Amino acid sequence: MISAGDFRNGVTFEMDGNVVQVIEFQHVKPGKGAAFVRTKYKNVITGAVVERSFNPTDKYPTAFIERKDMQYLYNEDDLYYFMDMESYEQIPIDKSKLGPSFAFVKENTEVKVLSYKGNVFGVEPPFFVELEVTETDPGFKGDTATNATKPAVLETGAEIKVPLFIDQGDMIRIDTRTGEYMERA
Repeated sequence: MISAGDFRNGVTFEMDGNVVQVIEFQHVKPGKGAAFVRTKYKNVITGAVVERSFNPTDKYPTAFIERKDMQYLYNEDDLYYFMDMESYEQIPIDKSKLGPSFAFVKENTEVKVLSYKGNVFGVEPPFFVELEVTETDPGFKGDTATNATKPAVLETGAEIKVPLFIDQGDMIRIDTRTGEYMERA
């Protein structure tokens, strides 16, 4: 059990039959009245974000989310296959559970598969990946304007904005959490 007064960023607990994770929290002690905890939390299965205030003495059961290292192998239609790195067992996961950051994952990449009580609800890719630019407009000498970008298609099929000096065939590093270009690899 965890009390609302012990909330910290990243804490997961069960509330109203759902598993939620604290994104932000703030202990508030007004001049008049009782203290409370203002919280922004995310439903880990649906992804919905909600803001709510809690009494610091409210107690909730702690939820343990299993994060297992697995390797992405291939996909067939809407099923994506992952291999357990220890038992070599392959499991299929539906495309709807992967999330938008999975667009930056290529085959044979290690990811973390998230599950709660044996039910897989998400896949967490590495924070940074290096991918090749397969399609973009050519860069020209003198293209050094600050913050000017152009669209580029990566080897996984994802499309992002890159600086003007990036050319087709360049390897670049991407932050999978934001989908933004970081640097040349």
